Amino acid sequence: MTAGRVAVASLARYAPRYKLEIGEPAGNEWLRADRILEADGPELTELLKRDHDAAGHTSAHANALSLMSFYAGRAPATALLLWALEGRVLDIRPQNLWVRPHDGHGIAAVAIRSARFLPGGLQTLYDVVLTQHLLPLSAELHRRTRAGLRQLHGGVAAGCAMAFCAATRETETVPPAYLLERWQTFVANAPAELARLGDVEPAAGKLVYLRNTCCLYYTSTAAPGTLCGSCCLTPRPTRLAAYNTGRPILTV
Repeated sequence: MTAGRVAVASLARYAPRYKLEIGEPAGNEWLRADRILEADGPELTELLKRDHDAAGHTSAHANALSLMSFYAGRAPATALLLWALEGRVLDIRPQNLWVRPHDGHGIAAVAIRSARFLPGGLQTLYDVVLTQHLLPLSAELHRRTRAGLRQLHGGVAAGCAMAFCAATRETETVPPAYLLERWQTFVANAPAELARLGDVEPAAGKLVYLRNTCCLYYTSTAAPGTLCGSCCLTPRPTRLAAYNTGRPILTV
């Protein structure tokens, strides 16, 4: 097993979102990321439909915002955590990345062509995760649905933050303070002013994300009136208190 495969495989112990299949996948259910980014492409249409059907969104805006958060929290997660722990950038450029949609919300599995690393550090990470991938996806969702770019970028920020936060919930081997520092390094100069769209904070011995934007999930028919635990519509002290007591879902 190559060093890259070993590094990738080792991250799966932190949480399911970091599990990554290696090798070009077979089967029509897999979607290549660069095709998801195509204008009016059927792959993104399929992802939007699945999310709409699962949540019962009442608007195209909410559909787009929900998809963005779920997608950003899954597709680049392994690469972000690997950079946080080792400083290396996994080659997850869109042409090398596949996703398999979940039956309901989000992404069930992620695959890459090979576990190879790209030269460079943080700027390279920005390029493969944000500039080439999540920000163009935001732009296409904005064009299709007219969802606000700031709100869409809020989903990008929240999804990327979960790559740092989720690891602290499953294992005690990585100190939350270390991952908090790595998140702050990542977000400080990230494109699209991601640093202004929310904050990672410690709560109950783990890291949580507090959003400054809303994904409109409370408008869905699947959970009417339910706010996400990180939602900016809830006062910040109340959100932190809810996380600290283990009850992060609040209602309007």
